Amino acid sequence: MALTLDERQRAMLLEMGVRVWLPGTVFETEPPSVAVPAAPPVVAQPAATVAPAAPAAPTPAPVRAVPVARPPAVVARAAGTPLDLGALDWEALADTAASCQACGLCAGRKSATLQPAPGQRDWMVVGDPPEEDEDRAAQAFVESPGLLLDNMLKAVGASRSADAQGATAAYATHVVKCRPPHGQIPQAADLAQCAQYLQREITLVQPKVILAVGRFAIQTLLAEHGALATQPLGKLRGTVYQYQGIPVIVTYHPKMLLRNSADKAKAWADLCLAMDVRDASVK
Repeated sequence: MALTLDERQRAMLLEMGVRVWLPGTVFETEPPSVAVPAAPPVVAQPAATVAPAAPAAPTPAPVRAVPVARPPAVVARAAGTPLDLGALDWEALADTAASCQACGLCAGRKSATLQPAPGQRDWMVVGDPPEEDEDRAAQAFVESPGLLLDNMLKAVGASRSADAQGATAAYATHVVKCRPPHGQIPQAADLAQCAQYLQREITLVQPKVILAVGRFAIQTLLAEHGALATQPLGKLRGTVYQYQGIPVIVTYHPKMLLRNSADKAKAWADLCLAMDVRDASVK
């Protein structure tokens, strides 16, 4: 089918950029090559603002441990170091105990509990290491345990009062004179070192009988009896022992009796035995 276009239609196609070739038609000029649409002009874009790179974080310096200020450590003497206590009177002995550094127990001390006794006393009570109340009061057996001990002594006609004398007088002390630091327990070397103070106390008091109350007191006062000193308290009661020639009776610490009042009857039996021993020593 022949395509018939008049002059007007061809002119319209030419305006549109379309050239129509028909058979037998001779173009006045060579048909142009197919027009390739021109690429749209490139509009120069402003260069993107590049934020300056953040400076690299400096490498942190290694953290150094800051030493915490501590009180100077107490340099204890070697265990068993002899202390020159043999010529000391009560006041000098108490002063020496207050400044003693013969073992590590002094690190927990506010005040020593060794207090002078006025003259000879028939009764001597040796208890376990001092606790906070005793350390604060600088005295052995205070507060409720001390009140119970006074009542126990009163039951056998004795008293810790400074006015008491001889057969009615009692002296109480601790097996070590310093409160152990940080809840520690005294070691065998500590007990042996502080036993030198106890020996001097015994020499000055000249007791007729000693009551050992508490396992550390028992361990020291029964040291002459070897392994027997480590036996349970219940197996040690009812027997008269010796510490450097002084009769020793084992009984319950007042603190234990406050926790278990059922043992008070046993403690009374121990006191009666101690009273018989004391009476026999003065005959």
